[in-house]
Amino acid sequence: MLDLRRIREEPDLIREAVRAKHVDVSVERILALDQEVRKAAFEIDQLRAEKNKLSGMLAKSRGQAADAPQMRERVRGINAAIKQIEDELKPPKEELHDLLLWLPNVPHVSVPVGGGPGENVVDRTWGEKPEFSFDPAPHWDLGSALSLLDQERAAKLAGSNFSLYSGHGALLVRGLINFMLDLHTREHGYTEYWPPFLATRQAMVGTGQLPKLEDDMYVCVSPELFLIPTGEVPLTNIFRGEILRSDQLPLRLVAFTSCFRREAGAYGKDTRGLNRVHQFGKVELVRIAEPERSYDELESLLADAEEVLQLLELPYRVLSLCTGDLSFAAAKCYDLEVWAAGQERWLEVSSCSNFEDFQARRTGIRYRPSSGVKPCFLHTINGSGLALPRVIAALLENNQTAEGTVAIPEALRPYLGGRAFLTGTT
Repeated sequence: MLDLRRIREEPDLIREAVRAKHVDVSVERILALDQEVRKAAFEIDQLRAEKNKLSGMLAKSRGQAADAPQMRERVRGINAAIKQIEDELKPPKEELHDLLLWLPNVPHVSVPVGGGPGENVVDRTWGEKPEFSFDPAPHWDLGSALSLLDQERAAKLAGSNFSLYSGHGALLVRGLINFMLDLHTREHGYTEYWPPFLATRQAMVGTGQLPKLEDDMYVCVSPELFLIPTGEVPLTNIFRGEILRSDQLPLRLVAFTSCFRREAGAYGKDTRGLNRVHQFGKVELVRIAEPERSYDELESLLADAEEVLQLLELPYRVLSLCTGDLSFAAAKCYDLEVWAAGQERWLEVSSCSNFEDFQARRTGIRYRPSSGVKPCFLHTINGSGLALPRVIAALLENNQTAEGTVAIPEALRPYLGGRAFLTGTT
């Protein structure tokens, strides 16, 4: 959520953010409602000041002043006027609040200007694309041939775009989760959490998934709980409504969660294998930091996610997303895309974003810079470290052999019982 003062002071900047992020919300209507609410609030303050003055005069005279009856009548009239204004103010205040929830975050000045994914900027690449003496197969063929992945039986269980891992496939999933969690907790200084995989509407609104992305969510109707689309939701909301101490910062949180996304309208696009699924595992990284440090924290978090790919020996590139491809809540975002040889394409495995104080305002996460100082909103940063499905796709496709097996990167072997290859046998 944006600060209303910023909207008043920089309306053109806010209009440009709305245009760049393709959001249908009227800044003019927000400003008009804000003016209406502020005018009514001023009237209420004036009436209360008058009421306090009259009440003081009555108390001083112990109600014996000659005009005491008139003053009491005026106080009753003021109370009625205040109630009437407050009642009339409820609809515009609710509309203003709802519209503010639809207002996207403002891109940081360093974000490249562009209309969509085609205008993202490649910051750097790492590693070399593998070369083969044969035509590399896509992961869905490899997974089936080695009995690692069974999409057809998954469809019997939950419908299309779900996954069923078995044998070494299930072992690979578990090994990757433990490998990433160990790296982030032992080497990168994160505290591990195991949060609920369901979240309240308040939590979803807090991190910006609602109301904009509600059609993409799975929801339990009674009681209303949402299956989380990302571990960002529970991790960020852990500190909702709290005032943190400076010596606690920055916070570094990590968790493995299952994630659930309907992705309405995505059917028929990139739906083979693991490219686009409705349920997937993800190791999530979240940092909560002072505003002046948040962009350094973003770069550090990005480096943590990159190290996973480097240890897995997967070639990747870092994209700086342009204004038209930024998420609703992000002020700046880097995407990590891994090369998948069997498909000859780049696959996104992580988005690392700085939300500045956008989520903190929605969730009420603040800190007190020093004793006696008014609490300030913190900045939140997060990214996948990493999402499993496309990492698995790239591992299978890039490490396939002429014999039909899949070589395991050395760093991952201890998590797969020392195996150097996936062979399809247990």
